[in-house]
Amino acid sequence: MAAQDVLGQTARLASSSALLQVLFRVVTFGLNAFTLRYLSRELIGVVNVRVPLGVFWSLILGLVWLYLLEVPDPSVVPHYQAGVVAFGLSAIIELLGEPFWVLAQAHLFVRLKVIAESLSVVSKCILTVTLVILYPHWGLYIFSLAQLLYVSVLVACYVIYFVMFLGSPEATKKSFPVARMKALLPSFIEDETFVNWKEARLTWSFFKQSFLKQILTEGERYMMTFLNVLNFGDQGVYDIVNNLGSLVARFIFLPIEESFYVFFAKVLERGKTVKDQKQDDVAMAANVLELLLKFVLLIGLTITVFGYAYSQLALDIYGGSMLSSGTGPDLLRCYSLYVLFLAVNGVTECFTFALMCKEEVDRYNFVMLALSFIFLCISYFLTHWYGSVGFILANCFNMGIRIAHSTHYIYHYFRESTHRPLMGLLPSPALLLVYFISAVLTAFSEVLFCCDKGWMARLIHISIGALCLAASLVTMFCTETKLIHFVRSQFLSRYLKKGT
Repeated sequence: MAAQDVLGQTARLASSSALLQVLFRVVTFGLNAFTLRYLSRELIGVVNVRVPLGVFWSLILGLVWLYLLEVPDPSVVPHYQAGVVAFGLSAIIELLGEPFWVLAQAHLFVRLKVIAESLSVVSKCILTVTLVILYPHWGLYIFSLAQLLYVSVLVACYVIYFVMFLGSPEATKKSFPVARMKALLPSFIEDETFVNWKEARLTWSFFKQSFLKQILTEGERYMMTFLNVLNFGDQGVYDIVNNLGSLVARFIFLPIEESFYVFFAKVLERGKTVKDQKQDDVAMAANVLELLLKFVLLIGLTITVFGYAYSQLALDIYGGSMLSSGTGPDLLRCYSLYVLFLAVNGVTECFTFALMCKEEVDRYNFVMLALSFIFLCISYFLTHWYGSVGFILANCFNMGIRIAHSTHYIYHYFRESTHRPLMGLLPSPALLLVYFISAVLTAFSEVLFCCDKGWMARLIHISIGALCLAASLVTMFCTETKLIHFVRSQFLSRYLKKGT
């Protein structure tokens, strides 16, 4: 497949996934705002931060959660034991569908992903709302049943699709590498060793990397659970703010990272230097990487600039005084900065992981091991000093180190070529000036008009932010013409064609 075709399919996968995530978040945003009026923040905290994952770990950690760790008051959080078992079971069910998800992602099956995730999320939302209205006293039963339904529908969609697809004329026409469902199951092949040690070593390297990345990504949740640095109520507020703050990361950054990892892995050959690659493919990859960095950087800067002045207002509208008072606004302000780190890290790591050979992956695992230990220590101390805000500050440090590693790899990879994709991390001076002015104006607006001075003052505050955002977007369109053309031609082309 030509590099240009891969780019087109990757962009369609990323844009479809992003659009799908936007629709999902609109639905779940309303669902969460609705359930917050019916359920306690302690119950939300238990649901979101105390769920172990994995088949083996579901069994082992399930026993730990049930018998070794603190069990919440049944009068506040009923049916806790059943919830632990249900979420562990849902993790096992979801893992059964992992091979199908990997196949669909690697072969850019856009429609399958859209349909499967749409049906599963809609089913989960409908069941959650129904049970919250009819049986609010069920507590964790509500979220447990909804999660089981979600993973069951998701896995069923993938299984049904591949049962129908494998062996079909369409699969034969595409020369699909898997011919039967049986090929996806573990099997012993005659005249071959029981274990392919080359693949086993590579798998072990990626497993170690995934495990350490899990610690770096979700480490604060385990600290909350095992060290009891926050009570269940504070954990609930933290997780609600975390979910709200990560909306952009999940519905824009994550689809881009997943889709363009496939693009870079297909266009460039893993383990080869830049001089040993096809130079046309190198030029395309460097250009795409530069524009992706610029794209996510500008989104992150926009969130950071406007998130500071509108965090309290957003939380007040979303969850009422339960969220807008106390540490909620400070948490969301810090998370706005964290989004900027997430934006850059996602793209730089997707390129780095797509190109690193096994030896480089192993070396990176040692780096991540040291970083995991440092991150957990920093999280512990910052939380004692600054409360839940300390977790976000520790995550910023964690992402900063990972960005430094990835940018160092990218710089050395392209050092012997004429391409400099890291220039995508440098916005135009005019746009930076507009961002700075917007940050100052919206900060003063928050002091003067938000958030206890009535709805008219709030509308004035929102209007000032809208004008500043419009000025930023106009400046962006005038100064970042290359990026605008890339977004229009790759991400928006098919939507623009439909509209003409």
